[in-house]
Amino acid sequence: MKISEIIEKLRSLVADSSLTNSPDNNPPITGLAPVDEAVTGQLSYIEGDKFAAMVHKTAASALILPLDEVLQRQAAEKGIAWIATPQPRLMFAQAINLFYQPFHPAPGIHATAVIDSDVELGKDIYVGPHVVIEKGVTVGDNACIHANVVIYPGVSIGDRTILHANCTIHERTKIGSDCVIHSGAAIGSEGFGFVPIPEGWFKMEQSGYVVLDDGVEIGCNSAVDRPAVGTTRIGRNTKLDNLVHVAHSCQIGENCALAGQVGLAGGVKVGNRVILAGQVGVANQANIGDGVIATAQTGIPNDIASGEIVSSSPAVPNKLYLKVSAIYKRLPEMYQTLKRLQKKIEGN
Repeated sequence: MKISEIIEKLRSLVADSSLTNSPDNNPPITGLAPVDEAVTGQLSYIEGDKFAAMVHKTAASALILPLDEVLQRQAAEKGIAWIATPQPRLMFAQAINLFYQPFHPAPGIHATAVIDSDVELGKDIYVGPHVVIEKGVTVGDNACIHANVVIYPGVSIGDRTILHANCTIHERTKIGSDCVIHSGAAIGSEGFGFVPIPEGWFKMEQSGYVVLDDGVEIGCNSAVDRPAVGTTRIGRNTKLDNLVHVAHSCQIGENCALAGQVGLAGGVKVGNRVILAGQVGVANQANIGDGVIATAQTGIPNDIASGEIVSSSPAVPNKLYLKVSAIYKRLPEMYQTLKRLQKKIEGN
């Protein structure tokens, strides 16, 4: 489509465009690409100073730019059509939707699916090959269950939820509407509950529940465990990346993001709008307040107050961590200085 059509469809985010001053600069757009890979006919975007120099280098026909007159002038000088917006990445994400829609099969139930007679299926759902749905399950309207998914007894699944191939939904699980469970994920699997006894370990049965509120997304090969009693809950619109482990009895708030290989031990409480970067680990029963950000590989042994940005293991305020990191690189030099001072003092 022409860039003018894209501008019209994304009008709510557009602050300005090169078409205002040059209506002839209206190239056809056939797809999207990263700014360093884009070729003629493709749309890309610039966000932040890190990629600003790419305006001179890119072969893209059009760019989504921040509200930066210098970048806009550079694009115009190179003959690149541009769209200005306060949120370039968001506009680019919306532009992707104009060119790509993920695979979603037409409603129907494959002949090889095994579905118990005591299952309640909503309207216009898809059930793929070799799916197994056990007794007492309810599935909402327009849900999509891809091949080889196994759903244990008593599970409920909301409207428009998508279960990708080879994920497993264990008993005592409730999944809301508009959720996405990616391949290999296990929702409602048994929590790690063993009581030490002289002979070894006594298994504590996990009789609790897992609840995923509306809009939750769980990445590939992630696990959300049910507790011995009570509930493990993930709040509305929270997103988990691949290989994330949420242990029994955890409570995660709304609009959080947990990146790859994050691990939450049992009973962790996470507030709203929390971001845990890759490989963050959180110890048993720790409370993380609203709006906390933990950078990659942070180890959180204790409670973190709302609004904090933390790093390192054990976690410290990010500003302190940056100062310590700067000193760390100078430790050999400082050590030599200390040795010289010690010799001088001993000599006196």
